Amino acid sequence: MVMGRPRSFDTDKALDEAMEVFWRHGYDGASLAMLTKAMGIKPPSLYAAFGSKEGLLKAALDRYAQRRSEHMRFVLAGATAHDVAERFLSSIAESHTDPANPPGCLLVQGGLACGAGSENIPFELAARRAQTETELRERFIRARQDGDLPADADPAALARFLSTVASGMGVLASSGADREALREVARVSLRAFAKGRDA
Repeated sequence: MVMGRPRSFDTDKALDEAMEVFWRHGYDGASLAMLTKAMGIKPPSLYAAFGSKEGLLKAALDRYAQRRSEHMRFVLAGATAHDVAERFLSSIAESHTDPANPPGCLLVQGGLACGAGSENIPFELAARRAQTETELRERFIRARQDGDLPADADPAALARFLSTVASGMGVLASSGADREALREVARVSLRAFAKGRDA
């Protein structure tokens, strides 16, 4: 039996580089030449490891999700629904303007302006964003059960609201908005959340 050649590159490092290219240029704007140059590999190695450009994006999104999982644990550990929302939006204002990363959010930037042949990409990114929305909704359901949110509060609507605000903050950041501008959006948005059952 002929053994396959082992990969001669660091997969995690290569995915981090691909992630940044997709983040800065979007899926359609990230050419194969850009991706392979950033990853330090040749096209045959990319296809052997990930199957296709879309497969590479999905692998990069999985890598991105790993990085975000610890952040979401911190967000969801907030003592109240207001604390959860504040942690979520405040951290977005910080991360989306962090000079160590491209501005905005990969889950928004990656799917902007997708053309023919890339129709599935916005749906893939939307599905990833929906995972976060689901986590927030489940946390707000618990908050309502605990009496932290009013009995007539709609956990799904609150989670959708935060997800929508987060996407908007990502677009603002990618358009050049600074950290204070995003913090202002966060402060205004938090008015949708009562700080206690009597608020």
